[in-house]
Order: sequence, then structure tokens, then C-alpha cells
Amino acid sequence: MPTAELTEWEVECGHRLAGAMFGLGKQQASLSHRMSKAGVDRSTIMLLKTLVMHGPSRSSELAAAVHSDPSTVSRQVAALVRDGLVERRADPEDGRASVLVHTERGLELLKEQRKRLGLALAQVVRQWDPDDVSRFLELLERFVADHERSLPMLMNECAKARSEGEN
Repeated sequence: MPTAELTEWEVECGHRLAGAMFGLGKQQASLSHRMSKAGVDRSTIMLLKTLVMHGPSRSSELAAAVHSDPSTVSRQVAALVRDGLVERRADPEDGRASVLVHTERGLELLKEQRKRLGLALAQVVRQWDPDDVSRFLELLERFVADHERSLPMLMNECAKARSEGEN
């Protein structure tokens, strides 16, 4: 939808969402930095989650699924293979190629991190009214799904704004 068709209220909501997402992004970056120092890299978790969700994937497919550069993902995958979190297997459709598959060790790492993060986030909303938590989760899950569907448009709009010198 072109900006001209948005109401003032809609634009303000977009600005508030951008501000909240920026704040959350900064907090996530701090958390990721701390986790990395403890030996758990954010890219490790992201790639493992994607492999679990999508199943065995070629490196190029994995890069596309996480919206990242294939050469970056290739380096990250090499570390995952080295650490025993992912393994390469012959592609059943083309034996000359390989697919990436999470290992049991990788799955255990994901389960442990999900458990830790879940417990920590439960503390954040512990004092909230249970109905508020339920409604917040429902709306957040809806927002994340809509955001994912809109990601190509968002990427295009943000890249266009940058190339046009807008900020």
C-alpha cells in the first residue's frame, strides 16, 4: 500500500511499531552477544531451527530460508558441521549434491536453549494478568506471521528508501 493511502493514525502506528521493534532488536542484540560469549551463537540457533522446521536442506535453500547470503551461511554451516550440530548427507534426489541435517546434538542444543529462553521470558510477563498474556501472545503470533508474509515488501521498501537517500 503506498504511503499516501495510509491515514495519519496508521502511519503513527507504523512509527510506534518500528520504535518498539528497534528497542526489542537492541535488546536481542545484547542477549545474542551475551549468548555468543557463552558459546551459543545466534546464527547457530537460527540455522538449527530452520533445519528442524524445513527438514534436510541444501545450503542454498537454507540461505534463502533465513534471508542470508549463501557464502555467509556456508561459513556458518561449516562451523555447525565441525561442532557436530549438523551433518552433510547425500541428496536423495541428486547424489552429487549434499543436504544438511541437524544432528541429535544439535536438536538437544535447541531444546536446551528453548527451555532457558522460555523460562526467562516467563519471568518477564510473570506479573501480567493471564488474560493479557494470552491476548498479547495471540496478537504477537499474528504479527509475526503477517510480518513474515510481508518480508519481501518490507525488504524492498527499506532498500528503496536507502537507495533514494531517505532515512
